[in-house]
Amino acid sequence: MLGGIGMVLALILFVVVHEAGHFFAAKASGMKVTEFFVGFGPRLWSTMRGETEVGFKAIPAGGYVRITGMNPFEDVDPADEGRTYRDKSLTAKLFVILSGVGANFLLAFVILFGLFAAYGEPGSQVYPIVGEVLDGSAAEAAGLQPGDRIVAIDGVSVADWEGAVELISARPGATVTLVLERDGATVSRTATLGSRQVDGVEQGFLGFAPVVEVTIRDVGIGGSLVLAAAEVRDLTFMAYRFLGDLVTPSTLVELVGGIGGGEVSTDSRPVSIVGLAQIGSQADRLGLANMLYLMASINVILAALNIIPVLPLDGGHAAIAAYERVFRRRVNLQALTPVAVAVVVLFVFIGVVSILLDITNPIDLPG
Repeated sequence: MLGGIGMVLALILFVVVHEAGHFFAAKASGMKVTEFFVGFGPRLWSTMRGETEVGFKAIPAGGYVRITGMNPFEDVDPADEGRTYRDKSLTAKLFVILSGVGANFLLAFVILFGLFAAYGEPGSQVYPIVGEVLDGSAAEAAGLQPGDRIVAIDGVSVADWEGAVELISARPGATVTLVLERDGATVSRTATLGSRQVDGVEQGFLGFAPVVEVTIRDVGIGGSLVLAAAEVRDLTFMAYRFLGDLVTPSTLVELVGGIGGGEVSTDSRPVSIVGLAQIGSQADRLGLANMLYLMASINVILAALNIIPVLPLDGGHAAIAAYERVFRRRVNLQALTPVAVAVVVLFVFIGVVSILLDITNPIDLPG
């Protein structure tokens, strides 16, 4: 199982995979690569591999590949002309820029394919059976007990959980008669439903958690390929929704407040390398399959983040390359500098806050 150190090493591996995508694409396109580093800041260790310096730097916040001529302000040795980024076609530039993102998406796909092929497709079956009664709820007041199966509500038969939810939701504040099956016998209970707002609509609320049965379906190789592709797609959409929510002022304020002990929603909380180490140290609670799914999710997040079309992200470089090819003129990088600085500041801020939050409020997995 992955421990805390193993989780950190896995994250470093994903960064290496991303940068290796850029590296090999650049070499295949005939570009000169002078540096391939994991991390930023002072060098910790490096060695020469041909014409490329490969190594690690002190700040483990990503990595980079330095391609000759990618910086428009760089003075290029005349001997390197024809091997620079700026000399290549739009197709070659996009190939190099997007290969890092593609490598992470591909790795996520391979992990998910392996999961579905080895474990099958996970699912669940929810039954109209009381699993847990919530304290202070209408279900508790009516005397519902774990194991009770709801047979009917106000004379309407209940065949499944969805049917029970539909009948209860439509009766906020109403007093209803529940027919239950308990220990092989039929009992009747009267309950005055509570109410709650769901997407601005008042709905009835009984107050119990149903019994949920986990199911596994064997899908074979073909099914695993389809499911893995669909899961990468869904994780990508989820990543963008999370990133969109994360950069709202209210979420950023909530994160800062969390450092001082305030409540932070699990749905709003980013995880730093410290938090990933904490998760890895509790891997036995999640199990191998869930840990591998988490690994795939991290790769999708890295890819989805990098493809956003703003500098200094890969998507920003791709957008510039496409713009210059279509409009046949250079982008004014000085005009884009404030945007790039703002993006870096935002990422640094979120990174620092995430680390502090993971230290002051460590992640503790359930179970």
